[in-house]
Amino acid sequence: MTQIQGHEELRNSVHLGSALGVIPEGDHLLGESLEISSYELGKSHYQLGKIYYDKSDLGKAETHFIKALSFTEEPRDYYSKFKILGFLIRIASEQLDDHKAGLYIQDADNIVEKMSTALGTLNAEYFYNVGIVNNYKGDFDQARIQFELAHKKSREENEPELLSKCLLSLAVNCFNRREFEKSLAYLEQLGELLTIIKKNYLSGARFLFAAKVYNEMDDSKKALDFYRLANQTLQGKKCWNLYGYILLGKGVVFKRNGQYDQALTFFELAKESTDARVFKRLSQLIDSEIQDVNDSSVDIYLDRVNRKIKERTLGTIDFKHRFILLEILFLLAKNAGSYFDKEQLAKCIWKDEYNPLIHDKLIYTSVSRLRKLIEPKNDSGVKRKYIVRGKDGYTFNPMVKIRFQQETKPQTQGAIGNIELGSPV
Repeated sequence: MTQIQGHEELRNSVHLGSALGVIPEGDHLLGESLEISSYELGKSHYQLGKIYYDKSDLGKAETHFIKALSFTEEPRDYYSKFKILGFLIRIASEQLDDHKAGLYIQDADNIVEKMSTALGTLNAEYFYNVGIVNNYKGDFDQARIQFELAHKKSREENEPELLSKCLLSLAVNCFNRREFEKSLAYLEQLGELLTIIKKNYLSGARFLFAAKVYNEMDDSKKALDFYRLANQTLQGKKCWNLYGYILLGKGVVFKRNGQYDQALTFFELAKESTDARVFKRLSQLIDSEIQDVNDSSVDIYLDRVNRKIKERTLGTIDFKHRFILLEILFLLAKNAGSYFDKEQLAKCIWKDEYNPLIHDKLIYTSVSRLRKLIEPKNDSGVKRKYIVRGKDGYTFNPMVKIRFQQETKPQTQGAIGNIELGSPV
């Protein structure tokens, strides 16, 4: 790019930055002449890239980040290059572009290697970046070691913003290891630090991640509370790129809680709010959840954990106070086509030896009640037969299509490089 072209691009960037309220009108970035350094040009494009990133225009964000990268110089801008590559990797991951993300990850890895020899002393930021690269590679053990070193040195160097990123990264690392209590402990430390340094995006990321942790711990109330806080905080920053993810997360909370109608409402809202051409990964996740809950080919959806089922015609049926009926349903459904006689039912359900005086009426009454709950009538008044009675006992109709909660869902692509859009750079 020629110097004059660079000036013209910067002038346009400054005008747009002023219109968006980020660069004040009359700013002396341009000065009284056209003597503008490559550093200033790169900084301008980087700032615009962040604006578009927050506003969900990932295409324009990528364009400006690439331009910002073109103005960097080594070794002066090692850390700046790493940050820009971090944004580009997140955008490529969201757009499901494995090849592009892989190239950016390799570039980030190369920069870390160069820094290890070019820098006189290895500071906290260096170890943090090494941890990020290890995370890209899926080496969570090494990532944790590097984040802990960065955490220690950032305290020694009095770098509170970097310290906050280390705490969030350690929380994510613990989450990947299913160490949920440790993850929450790091998030609690982060919350205390953010009362001092006031970084809204990190606060939003903290709330969003805490919601994910509580959802995995089946604490739906806290999960929803933190999703609400994440939404409020990010809206205050005018950051819209995570809005769809927040709606998706709320839907997952309701789904895990067996509230399928509410879950579908949030999934549909997330779908309506998302540009599928830009947010490819998010759109794939939303479609997968909708298909999982609302698959028209599934006759009955069974959720033992929350003691609820969803029947294709009847909707959601609560079994929280019908423990025996639920046990009968799951025993038969898990063994569709296999018959269970009265002796087997007495042993499996009531843990008793079969006694006709006790169990005959008990079994008949229980199965009848179960049928009334789950077997809908068609337009002709004929019931759909889920539970079939034969000479050998009772069985679940093997022609019925069943799905059990927590079964393998339709495959969706994970975050490329183990990095999601909302992970702070």
